[in-house]
Amino acid sequence: MDLELLTSILLIIGIDIVLGGDNAIVIALASRNLPEKQRNKAIVLGTGLAVVVRILLTILAVYLLTIPYLQLIGGILLVVIAFKLLVSNEDESSNIKASATLGAAVRTIVFADLVMGLDNVIAVAGAAHGNILLVIIGLFVSIPIIVWGSKLILYLMERFPLLIYAGAGILAYTAGNMIRHEKNLHGFFANNHTLETSIPVITVILVLASGLLINKFRSQ
Repeated sequence: MDLELLTSILLIIGIDIVLGGDNAIVIALASRNLPEKQRNKAIVLGTGLAVVVRILLTILAVYLLTIPYLQLIGGILLVVIAFKLLVSNEDESSNIKASATLGAAVRTIVFADLVMGLDNVIAVAGAAHGNILLVIIGLFVSIPIIVWGSKLILYLMERFPLLIYAGAGILAYTAGNMIRHEKNLHGFFANNHTLETSIPVITVILVLASGLLINKFRSQ
């Protein structure tokens, strides 16, 4: 396995873990009023359907990113997502209500994942660089980690804020890679090779520095 392929897989897994940390909380909230047997069914069905929907959306996004300048737009959007990860105080999962029936719980899980997973779809599509197999491998490796380990991940992120900065750095690096892979900018980058190779580093520094400054300002 070459280094670029391995890096892409690790980036996708990292993105799924960073942006998928709320998924287990959504599942727990949506199914908490069900009997235990139905709760387990809701978790399996809801998670399974959510994964299928996520794969289909990411495949669609991968193909959409081949449209001129969408790779550039997606990269800029991902920079914004990385920045919001650092400075946002909102908890989307607090709006998830418990469901009384199995079907309602499954629908809630899938819909919530769809709404909360759009940033994930954009990030994974950018990291995959058109390779659908990477998308599927990354999801199937990271979904069990998200479902069974996200409470631990969220706890660690709350306890060690530097992990949030590491996650934002992964997103910012992916954004920089998306921007420099924009085909319509190849001519520009051919004459500015140093800029091309440094864009991922620039985006990481930009996002982390601005997030750090705003959080420091808020704390004061």
